[in-house]
This record gives sequence, C-alpha cells and structure tokens, in this order.
Amino acid sequence: MKVLLVGDGSREQAIAEAFSRSVKQPRVYSIMKLINPGVARICKSTAGGFKRGEPTDPVQVADYAESLNVDFVFVGPEEPLFHGVADEVERRGICCIGAKRALAEIEMSKAFMRRLMWKYEVPGRLRFKAFRNIEDAIAYINEYAESLAIKPARQAGGKGVKVIADLQAYLSKEKRDVKTKHAVAVFEKYMSEYSDIEDRILLEEKVEGPEYTLHCFCDGRTVLPMPLVQDNKHAFNEDIGPETGGMGSIKGRGSTLPFITMEEYNSSVEIVRKLVEAVQKESNEEYKGVVAGQMMLTDKWGPTIIEMYSRFGQPEGENILPLLETDIVEICEAIASQSLAKVKLKFREEATVIKCLAPRGYPDHRELAKGHPIWVDEKAIEKIGGKVFWSSVDTVDGSYVTGGSRACEIYAESETIEEASEIVEKCIPYVKLLDGWELFYRSDIGSLSLLEKRRRLAEIVREIYQYREKKNILGRTIDWIPGRGRIEV
Repeated sequence: MKVLLVGDGSREQAIAEAFSRSVKQPRVYSIMKLINPGVARICKSTAGGFKRGEPTDPVQVADYAESLNVDFVFVGPEEPLFHGVADEVERRGICCIGAKRALAEIEMSKAFMRRLMWKYEVPGRLRFKAFRNIEDAIAYINEYAESLAIKPARQAGGKGVKVIADLQAYLSKEKRDVKTKHAVAVFEKYMSEYSDIEDRILLEEKVEGPEYTLHCFCDGRTVLPMPLVQDNKHAFNEDIGPETGGMGSIKGRGSTLPFITMEEYNSSVEIVRKLVEAVQKESNEEYKGVVAGQMMLTDKWGPTIIEMYSRFGQPEGENILPLLETDIVEICEAIASQSLAKVKLKFREEATVIKCLAPRGYPDHRELAKGHPIWVDEKAIEKIGGKVFWSSVDTVDGSYVTGGSRACEIYAESETIEEASEIVEKCIPYVKLLDGWELFYRSDIGSLSLLEKRRRLAEIVREIYQYREKKNILGRTIDWIPGRGRIEV
C-alpha cells in the first residue's frame, strides 16, 4: 500500500507517524515545499519517498500521485484544499482524504460559514457583517459604537484577528479610531495576497469565554468526534501579544478538557454535525476528510462556533494523533467507502501538552524569523520524555534552517496536563538557533495558573448561559434603539 501525504508541517509529521504505526505498513510518500526533517525521516523508514514541490498546485500533486500509483492521498494543510487539490486528485480516480474546494469554503471564507449557520439555523451563530470594500466597513464602524471582533474574511493562517471592547462612552472616539486602523490593516496587509473570495473583512459581535477545538473524521454520512484540545493563539504569556497560528496546545485526560463538561462536548459535536450537513446540502458534495470546530464557550449560546477548520489544526492535531490507537489506514478506508459508522475510534487517555518555539519576528515580521540555522538535540529530549515535531524548517545541505514561522514543537504526555507541561519545560534548552537569534515560546501553556484562569472563566460563562437557557433566551440579542425601543434578534 502507498500513501501520498500533502504538506510539510508538524501536523503532517504527526499524520505520517500515525501511518507508520499501521499494521498495514503503508509506504509513505510526501510532497513538500520545505523538506521537513521529521516527515522525510518517516518517508525513508517506510520505504517511501518525498519530493520538493508545491502542495497547493492541484496538477502537480495529482501528477505525483499518479506516477506513484498511490492508494490514496491525505491532504494535511488548508491551502491545498482551498486550491482544489482534492478535486483534481478525485477527478483522476484517486481517493483523497481531504475536503473538496466547495466544502473547504467553510474554513476559507468566514463570511460564508456565518451565512451558512444563519441559513440553516445552526446553534452557536453570531451576528456579523461582511464587507467587500474598506469604505463601507469604516462607515459601519463610525455609525455603530459596539464591541467587535475584526477579522480577515478569509482564513489567513490565524493572523489579523483583533477583538475590541467598546464599553466606555467617553472612549468611543478612541475605540472607533482603533477599529478603523485595524480594519485598514486587514484590507491592506492581511488580505492583500488573497483574491479568491469577494468579501474582505468580517465584523462579528464580541463574545468571551474559553476556546477549544473539536476535530472529527467525516465520510459524508457519519461524523466521528475526537478528544477536545485547546490552542493558545496569543504570542506571549498570559494571552497577550498578537494572534498567531498557535503557540501551543493542551489536551486533558479522556475526551474533554478540565473546564468543559461532557454535556458541552456533546453539544459541540452536534453543532459540527449540523454545519457539515449544511455545507453538504449547499455544495451538493460529500465531506470526506477531517473537519473541526474551533469553539468558544460563551454566555450567549454556551458552545459556539468561532471558526471552522477543513483539516487537523496545527498544533492541535499533534495533541491527539500520537494517542490514536485505531489504525489510521482503517479510518481512511472507511472514509473512502463511507463506512465510518462501523469504526470504533479509540485514543489513549493521557493528557498532552505542546509548546511551539518560534524565531523572534514571528508572526508579524516573518522575514526576520527566516533563514536561521537551528539545532535540536532530539535524543536528549526523548530521554527526558518529550518529542520533537518539526514545523517551519527546511533541510538545506544536511542542515536545518527556519522557514519564517514556528520552527518546532515540543510534545509530552503524562497523567495530568501540568505534569506534561513540566516535561516540556525540561526539553526547551535543547533547542537553539546557531546564529544567536532569539527563539521565544510560551512557558505558561499547561501551567496550573493558566488552567485555573480557564476554569474560572468557564464557570462564569456557564452560569450565565445556563440561566439564559432556563429563561428560553439562549442565543437571543436584545438591543435598545432610541426612538424605536426594544429590538430582539
């Protein structure tokens, strides 16, 4: 059996390792823009191979798959899905584990996902406005003084999201100026390289609460949920600094997290199922691959969709894939034959923690984070109990060089999140940039203090949304407009 893996990040290393554990012993091949040393190592050890190429080029990927005569293709990142790689691979008669372009739009276009939720009345929907030009967006911001989440309308690698609370009337002008400035930045900076969707900026009502990610396998008929993970998006300790693609993530023992109940887990699964059903109806396509809800527990709805993924999160996927006990080849075959309902999905129970190390400059000045030689003592890290997942690193003449994003991740598992976090901390000194450039990471991920902060926030939010549920006002928004009175949405 032969498998072609598309992508070159830490997520793809975790997927490749899952394939290497299969009793069917598939030969793993990969097409990568950067030669990830972890992925390359697995390709060689399984008697497969790899090539440097463009994972977002549908023809290039499909040609490579055809030349290898692979049994199926597994797409790791989102951008190849947005560019129609799954469509082209399937058109050639090769099975692809990955959403087709029309289905992946639930991630690519945040406005499309929001419209879909309102059209099909999916629980956890938020009020929003999408704009195609900066003038209309600024006009809206100037007219309405309200707390907003300002986002690129397209998935932009986790960049460009800013949440602005507008609660004090005496600061309304200042807050309006901040909103306007960031809206312009979204148009001119974060959306400048994208022309594949018409909407440019998304303004959403502000909600607060602990975030978490729910991954699921999907075959077009069945949605099989996986354990919850929480990603930490902000660059620095205590959730401050710019938003990133994720600076580290945690998984608790079992299926849920210490601050999310099983009832909330089950509600989250139902929300993702309904959204999958909605996008399948809208596109007339069957969803075959991985889908994930990036959720937030909010006072308005309880479990609430913030964004959707059409693939495994990175680094969230690396928290759960090492624990997967069900054979991934069996899962892929069941997705292909739409028999996923017969698969018993099983994971080991351990808690896991990942902390990402990034060169200074990430995320806003990636050119400064690129081109630094990196040294990692993987044997020392493994001896301590950790594991290295290589991320944005290229192999050049036998050495490893940073690619401008998060360079690598340290993973550990234990009985508790706190214990796993401590193991990771002991591994951090074994990663260095050889030219003296600084690496940074978040030491607080998985710490007792941060977990307590999440628990306290969840308790406050839970008390409010459960009260709203009892009063039958879950999800409703009530505004008071002078001259018109109460307006209920």
